[in-house]
Parts: sequence; structure tokens; C-alpha cells
Amino acid sequence: MPFYLCRFATADGRILRETIEAPSVQDCYQALQAKGFCVLSIQKRIRISQMRLSRRRIKPAEVILFNQELVALLKAGYPVLKSLELVEKRVANPYLLEIIKKVEAEIRNGKTLSEAFSSYENLFSKVYVAALMAGERSGNLPGALARYIEYARIVNQTRTRVRSALFYPTLLVIFSIVLIGILVGLVLPRFSVFYADFGAQLPALTQWLLKIAIFIRHNLIWFGLIILVLIFLYLGLRKKSSFIVFKDHLKLKLPFSRLLTQDSAVALFSRTLGLLLEAGITLVSSVTVSGLSVPNRYISLRLESVSESLKNGESLFDSLQKTEVFPPLAMDMIRIGENTANLPGMLAEVADFYDERLRDKIQTMVSLIEPVIIIFIGLVAAAMILAIYLPIFNIIRITR
Repeated sequence: MPFYLCRFATADGRILRETIEAPSVQDCYQALQAKGFCVLSIQKRIRISQMRLSRRRIKPAEVILFNQELVALLKAGYPVLKSLELVEKRVANPYLLEIIKKVEAEIRNGKTLSEAFSSYENLFSKVYVAALMAGERSGNLPGALARYIEYARIVNQTRTRVRSALFYPTLLVIFSIVLIGILVGLVLPRFSVFYADFGAQLPALTQWLLKIAIFIRHNLIWFGLIILVLIFLYLGLRKKSSFIVFKDHLKLKLPFSRLLTQDSAVALFSRTLGLLLEAGITLVSSVTVSGLSVPNRYISLRLESVSESLKNGESLFDSLQKTEVFPPLAMDMIRIGENTANLPGMLAEVADFYDERLRDKIQTMVSLIEPVIIIFIGLVAAAMILAIYLPIFNIIRITR
């Protein structure tokens, strides 16, 4: 049955927007009129089977908003099923809406909320399912969801901050490459014809740049083929587990990338582990889920051995030390947390510290990259101008 996005006015003059499931537009229109609403517009929403794969996503902000509304209704005393029914009326993403409806159907068949969402943990994350399970076991589902919302908001803000900070330097790099390509591939070869007509003696800088420009123009097809082969090779390998592990391991070998990747992994692992421990999940289960939450696959594989070490009776400090993933400062803070029986609180301190350090490193990197790129573009432009105008000055001197 299709979904329709409806805008309608109530008797007191309010304009509402809801997603309604109905057999047809006419049925949807009649259902709203029967309730006394003045229908303003009805727009059919595309079903999941008809959507492109690229659109079958749920944004982190949509998950956070959904859970905020769910927590508000649960705190108001509504049961879980009724809360989901009320929340779904304000869900604009049809993919998320269909998932919620499937979750409702599974709850009606006797499953708990965590069991219903476990089928979609690849979209909502294992951390979310674990938080739901902990809330159900403790009898405080709104509290567990509230802690998860705070966790998700911090993680989402960190990711957004990293992307926005790297956007401008990336744009500058792309612009510089395009500018150099235009000057070397189009401008200089045209001037070479002009110089040849005058028979002028070209400076070494101009000769060098002209040779590069001529070489690029003569081999442009080969450069294009090589780039296409590399793109197709990457597209074919990017989803293979071995290639992902190799790429993530390479990130830890590069100087500045290593610091960013390590700090990000430590902060996310610590924050996830602290959240699950506060929710009442056992240490072994919490460590397993926290390791899977780390986006770097190489680090995630190294952390898989931690749960086995814990089962053998080792402490968290000793288990993590074997992985050689956590820096010494984080290890010292975790050891203090274990010794003082305040591991969740100390893990939160570790996460906050490394999140703050990650932000400082990103700001430092951006502040250094921007002037370096601008200076590089200026030097390249100056070299191009000199290469173009020096022969012109020689021609003018000869003609005089």
C-alpha cells in the first residue's frame, strides 16, 4: 500500500503535515475529509522497492530526531507501540517510515523493541540495539535512549566537524590542480606557436614548461585510460575486506593521518564502551560492540582479541595494552578507572579528552594547509606568468 505526504488545515487554523498510508489518492483524500480536515495537497511517496539504492539511507540527524520524539512520548506515559504509531506520522523519510512499520508489526507479534530493531542494526548500529536492550532489562527505556541520543549527537557533531574542516582545503587542492592543468595544457601550447613564428630564444623555464605541456597533450589519452583503470580498480576492490583492512592500515602509517585516525578511534571506542557499561551491559559484550563501532577496520580487528582476554580473566587495561592501539595516556586513565571502580566515568573523560584533541589537530591542520596551498598556487601562477612573458620581453628587445 503506498504512502502519501499530506498537508491539511484543521478547524482551528493549524496547518499540519503527515505521512498517511492509503490504497489511492482518492481514499486518502476522503479519509482526511471524514475527519473534518481541509486538504491542501497530497503527494505520493516513493516506496522502498522503487527507490534508488543511493537514497536508501537514514541520516544520523533523522535517527536522533526519531529517538527524541520517542523518548518524549515514553516519558509522557505512552506504551511503546502507541509511541511508535504517533512518531511515524511525522517521519518524512519513507525508508525510515517503512522500517518503523515493520518494527511495529514485529512488536505486535510478541517481540521486544530491541529484538525488532536488531534486524536493522546495520542501519541503526549495534550500539543502538544494545542501548535498547539495556533499557528494557533495567526497566528504564527512556533513560537508556536519552543516553544514546547524547552519545549519537556527540559522534555526529565530531564527524560533521571533521568533514566541514576538510572541505575547504580539499576545494583549494582541486582548484589548484584544475588551474595548473588549464595553464599547462591549453595556455602554454598556444604561446609556443606564437614564439616559434618569431624564432625567439626561449628561457629555460619556458622550455621546461612547454616540454611538459607538449608531453601531456600528446599522451592525454593514455593519462585518461590510466585514470579510468585506477578508478575501476578501486571500485572493484573498495568493498573487499582485505582491501579495506589494507587501506585502513595505511592510514596508520602516514604521519598526520595516523594521529587523526588513532585519536578518533580511541574517542569513539571509549565513548561507546562507557555508554554500554552505564546502561548495564556486561564488560565482555560491551567491548565486543564497542570494537565493532570503530570505523577503522584494522583497529577494529586488533580490538577483537580484547573480549577473549577478558574471558581469560585479564583486566581491561592488560587486554587493551596487547593490541597496541591505545596511546599511553589513554591506557593510564583506563587503569585508574579500573582501580577506582569508576570505569564508565573515566572512559567518558578519555573520550572527551581525545575528542577535544582531535578538534585541535584538525584546526591546526586546516590553519597550516590553507596558507601552504595559497602560496603554492601563487608560486605556480607566478612561474606560469614568467614563462609566458619572458619570451615576449626578449622578442620586444630583439625587434627594437
